[in-house]
Amino acid sequence: MTKLDAYRDIVGSDVIEELYLLGEKLSGTVVQNINSTSVGGGVAEILSYMVPLLNDLGVNARWDVIKGDEKFFLITKKIHNALHAVKEKFTDSDFHYFLQVNEQNLRELDLYGDVIFVHDPQPIALIADRKGSEGKWAWRCHIDFSQPDRKVWLFLKEFIERYDCAVFSAPSFARALAVRQVLIAPSIDPLHEKNRELPPDVVEPVFSRYGIDLTRPVITQISRFDYLKDPLGVIKAFQLVKKSMDCQLVLAGGGATDDPEGEEVLEKVKHEAFGDPDIHVLLLPPASHLEINALQRGSSIVLQKSLREGFGLTVAEALWKAKPVIASAVGGIPLQIRHQYSGILSHTVEGTAYWIKRLLNDAEYAESLGLRGREHVRNHFLITRHLRDYLMLFLSLSHPEDVVFL
Repeated sequence: MTKLDAYRDIVGSDVIEELYLLGEKLSGTVVQNINSTSVGGGVAEILSYMVPLLNDLGVNARWDVIKGDEKFFLITKKIHNALHAVKEKFTDSDFHYFLQVNEQNLRELDLYGDVIFVHDPQPIALIADRKGSEGKWAWRCHIDFSQPDRKVWLFLKEFIERYDCAVFSAPSFARALAVRQVLIAPSIDPLHEKNRELPPDVVEPVFSRYGIDLTRPVITQISRFDYLKDPLGVIKAFQLVKKSMDCQLVLAGGGATDDPEGEEVLEKVKHEAFGDPDIHVLLLPPASHLEINALQRGSSIVLQKSLREGFGLTVAEALWKAKPVIASAVGGIPLQIRHQYSGILSHTVEGTAYWIKRLLNDAEYAESLGLRGREHVRNHFLITRHLRDYLMLFLSLSHPEDVVFL
């Protein structure tokens, strides 16, 4: 029995048996995943549970992380922001240094995969050494590509078009490219410590530890401390709600080793929250999965008020826990929420405040949103569907002469 069999009760035996069948067709295939961090953020989290499950299926999945210094990650953070339509200034030396670090990693990395699966912009230029590898190359974009800065887009496009295919998370991210494009949405692992069922006697001590009163409504956003997650906008929405309703706000999250802006954002959030005992700002250490799970399960409403978003897995996590979710209609979030059916899509601070008050005043409606959201995640955003998509992608790269439907 493998780890995969534990999912049978959640998704059904037919789904699991299909995965085993696909795994047999890829038995022994070496898939080398490469990204920029092993801790923090959705990419590292997905890889942490995807790689072991692929190995259970007979795929020889591995994971390598590139190296970079503070200067490199400051540049890649600017690239990240510019792809999300944030105005950033770039010099020729920025791009030169970006390429220099990629070249240094090429000298240190062994590119051995039958499939070399590169994640996000940081290691994108590793494709420059494609001639030194016989494997197929796929580039996986986990961020919002709908309105990229033109200069940055043209710089990256030169590398993207050297890959065998580009993988995006939502239809709106697709671009005009000379290579095949594939749509694969991210997923959550329902058996991971962050998402598994928790009894009240596990949830309650977490709230008590952080001084949060479970007898009063709790509104929570779990995210990295990042300007694009708009934690300051969340505080503004909460302050509008608090004028007429008794409630508490939790802003909880950590950082990522490739995100140098995190500390600055956290300090601004603490400054904005200073003096209000009902705003709880929690900097969680890596692997605080149990705490995140408990905080979401014990909350009345979960927010994801992002200004830009690649996909927003915290939305799927909260929906899986049958929580009413209010989130911005950006990136991949509208794929997860059908407005007023499986959650609420909002566009402004005022709109977010309105829906918080509405759901706090109508517990029955809030509960129905959460239950429908959970079923939507079960059908579309669990790890088993994600595994199938990746297996089909690897098959299509291994057999380019055949038609494979993803």
